[in-house]
Amino acid sequence: MMSKLHDLRANRSGAAILCNMLIAFAGLFANGFGVYLTIQANIGAGPWDVLNLGVSRSFGILYGTASILISCTILGVDILLREPIGIAMFIDAVTVGKAVDFFNRIQAVPACRSYLTGIPTMLLGLTIMAYTQYAYMAASLGCGPRDTLLVGLAKRVRSVPIGAVSIALLSLATFVGWLLGGPVGVGTLICAFCTGPIMQFAFRTVHFEAREIRHQHLAASLQILFAGRGKA
Repeated sequence: MMSKLHDLRANRSGAAILCNMLIAFAGLFANGFGVYLTIQANIGAGPWDVLNLGVSRSFGILYGTASILISCTILGVDILLREPIGIAMFIDAVTVGKAVDFFNRIQAVPACRSYLTGIPTMLLGLTIMAYTQYAYMAASLGCGPRDTLLVGLAKRVRSVPIGAVSIALLSLATFVGWLLGGPVGVGTLICAFCTGPIMQFAFRTVHFEAREIRHQHLAASLQILFAGRGKA
């Protein structure tokens, strides 16, 4: 049993990779519900969502479509920076945005009309995002495009703390999104300052250490998947 569990975590077989792809998809779809709640809090979106919503409103496209376009653009930059690419990065790029579109379509939760309901909804959304990010990262198939970009930029400006790089990146996303009409408000500050602590708390409760995860590169995953098909 333990060897099978280790194989699943290490993605050593095609079955393990497919199982973890399913886990990553489920985690990211649920993550999309968390993102949806932070938007429905209606007190200002998170930095990246300010950009996504700004692009959505400016070009008259769905939130999910805007999210995919931005994610794919960032993914292209990650590739140019020669950062490691995993299968889950592509799942991330598509799933979260389209999950938000789905919850928007079914009108899962009405938009909040006051800070009294907006702030708790925002915090609940961030908590859901933290726990679902654990599920997605534990699949060991790659980080999201934005996290990879942060790490890639931090590597190239080692004299600057990664926290400062993160602040600069989020500030840029917020500023561009605001210029495009994205919603900036108290919720934007809550996302900027509370996401990290909430995520750290969530990871501690499930005894998860993100720095110990060794994500499998796309080439290795494809090699195992196609090798399995060849033997079949």
